[in-house]
Amino acid sequence: MRHKKKFNHLGRKSPHRKAMLSNMASSLILHKRISTTLAKAKALRSIIEPLITKAKEDSTHSRRLVFSFLQDKEAVSELFREISVKIADRPGGYTRILKTGPRLGDNAEMCIIELVDYNELLLGQKEDQKAKSTRRRRSTPKKKDEEPKAVAPVVEKTAEVVPEVPEEVAPEEIAEVAPEEIVEVAPEVIEEIAPEVTETPAGEEPKKEE
Repeated sequence: MRHKKKFNHLGRKSPHRKAMLSNMASSLILHKRISTTLAKAKALRSIIEPLITKAKEDSTHSRRLVFSFLQDKEAVSELFREISVKIADRPGGYTRILKTGPRLGDNAEMCIIELVDYNELLLGQKEDQKAKSTRRRRSTPKKKDEEPKAVAPVVEKTAEVVPEVPEEVAPEEIAEVAPEEIVEVAPEVIEEIAPEVTETPAGEEPKKEE
């Protein structure tokens, strides 16, 4: 029985298992994603993430520690030059496992293990979601037929027509106008047109000059 035995031997002896995981780690560093079984991916994740953490400190000692496991100069240089710069601000969780379903033949659970910061598709979707999640305020649509209330009185005042006063008016025509209508005309205009005209009481006809 396997009570409390968490370590997965993957059906291999220790040297075979270490060589396999070393090759898988080098492939993941160079290609940024690989397809494998779910059990191997979980075993690889527990090994590759400590190596990436060591790569944040670019020193001779850390390079030798990583190379002792990978045994691949290209993978070590790729890890310390490019990957360590891109994941410098990430505090952990450098890999992602995506299940792809069972494998034909032995029905083994398959998956894709990849580096999180190199999946451009998911990174683009996250940026689009952030852009769409901007705060929007609800506003009631304004009706086209309705006019603002503040404009109505202004329109009424401007609609008033000022009576036009003729430039030349004969004194006889001014005499026939009722005194109530004469009051509406400006006094300055009356003095210029007919200075000699005087008001007559109601009911009496004005006297005509001979």
